[in-house]
Amino acid sequence: MPAKTALVTGASRGIGKAIAVALAHAGYDVALAARTVGRGDPTPDHTITVHHRDTRPLPGSLEETAELVEAAGRRSLRVKMDLIDLASVEAAVGEVLDAWGGVDLLVNNGRHLGPGLMDTMLDTPVEEYHKFLMAHALSPIRIIQLLLPAMMERKSGTVITISSGAGYDYYPTSPPGQAGTGLGYRLGKAAGHMLAGAVAVEAGDKGVRAFNVDPGFVLTERNALGLEDTGYDASWAAPPEAIGAVVAWIADSPEADALQPTNITAQDLALERGLYPDWRKK
Repeated sequence: MPAKTALVTGASRGIGKAIAVALAHAGYDVALAARTVGRGDPTPDHTITVHHRDTRPLPGSLEETAELVEAAGRRSLRVKMDLIDLASVEAAVGEVLDAWGGVDLLVNNGRHLGPGLMDTMLDTPVEEYHKFLMAHALSPIRIIQLLLPAMMERKSGTVITISSGAGYDYYPTSPPGQAGTGLGYRLGKAAGHMLAGAVAVEAGDKGVRAFNVDPGFVLTERNALGLEDTGYDASWAAPPEAIGAVVAWIADSPEADALQPTNITAQDLALERGLYPDWRKK
């Protein structure tokens, strides 16, 4: 029986890395997409506010994630992808199609880090809004356009969007930088939140499953570095591996099918089903 295959965006570190490793342990060969490909490559700019630029080094690369996938006995495929560059997205997916002919599972996890993520509406340059929409909606739409036909043809496949409560909290109570996020990020996540429903209604009768998974606040390498900019309390943050465990369960569990038309809160699901040890401070 052929191995199951997956494409995970934003797989160089954080939630994407944890998802890729969890899928490898679940028997998937994993195509890994991100901007940081090789160990030692410079960290791309990850500024999240107009008030100061952030180019501090972050750990992680596709090379390192690939090593963990292969250590689990699965194949990896590294593709360079920049979610705000459509040509880059199309080229990366083209490499996956050329190598594997498609995938059984797509995880749209990658996100855009840029000015506006933690800025007020007035402070955010208007051109930055397009980048959030591009990374969280338009590029994932293009990836789905390229990968969905093969899923529909073989009547099997799963699409998972790593969403955010920021995308459906229409009346936030905390402003950016005080445990709230900027309008740019919220608009991007709101647009991306629409994808699962579109896939479900257009391809569900062809055997394709689609899910929105809200990870909550997760202590990724980037989030840990930027706590002073966000105002979030890290003491209750989940480890990325908890989200990876949830995605791996959704990918293969028939029990997950009933959750398709819901907003899955990953941290709650991980604890309720015992998918990952309780990380919360007592």
